Amino acid sequence: MRTIIVDDEKLSRSVLKLLLEKHCPAVNVVAVCADGISALEAIEKYQPDLVFLDVEMPGLNGFEVLQECRDASFSIIVTTSYDHYALDAIRHNALDYLLKPIIREDLIDAVDKAMMRQRQKGQSGENTDSLMEFLHQHLYPGERLALPSPEGLRMLLVKDILYCVAEGESTCIHLINGAEPSLVCRSLKEVEGLLRNKGFFRVHHSYLVNLNYMDRYIKGDGGDIIMTDGSCIPVSRQRKQEFMDRIEKL
Repeated sequence: MRTIIVDDEKLSRSVLKLLLEKHCPAVNVVAVCADGISALEAIEKYQPDLVFLDVEMPGLNGFEVLQECRDASFSIIVTTSYDHYALDAIRHNALDYLLKPIIREDLIDAVDKAMMRQRQKGQSGENTDSLMEFLHQHLYPGERLALPSPEGLRMLLVKDILYCVAEGESTCIHLINGAEPSLVCRSLKEVEGLLRNKGFFRVHHSYLVNLNYMDRYIKGDGGDIIMTDGSCIPVSRQRKQEFMDRIEKL
């Protein structure tokens, strides 16, 4: 596989290239890049099958490099210093990764997965979208969400989200100021995980609300929340007490 290494750390580049030469004979390193600009130039020149991509770099970071390569067919292996929580997110999106310092066995396994993925038609583009979503959440925390939609990738400001409704394996996100709702290709549980500790609460198995836009609560078996736009959101009996405990702390 024609391979490009992208990492702003000289030692990391050298170690990775050496490990690949010694232990991954199927890999042919055609370029080693120290920044995002040179990476884009090398990608255009060599049309690689595989790119080892560092996450945080000066100038263009990993997320911005991927933005410029949305339609590329190469496989991506992330090199990262993130802790295990971030790696869990990468695993969840079915992406390959290498935790620095790189371990030989992990590298061999990651390359094997990349070779298998390369043979699966249509897989690379889907993984790029998932990787872009992950990098955006971690490189730009607290600003906005980058979520896959049927049309591509939807960027949403967290402060603009009014409430979310489960739509099977997808989620319909309703926005403030009468903006058109957005359907994203993530389950409500996954969206809830992204919005945890940001003022949102799961009041029902099908509803996640932004408590900042709650106008009033109407008592009942479970009760109902009236949002600032007039929407009526049911509260399940099972979640009522937890909900009441939460709003007492607002």
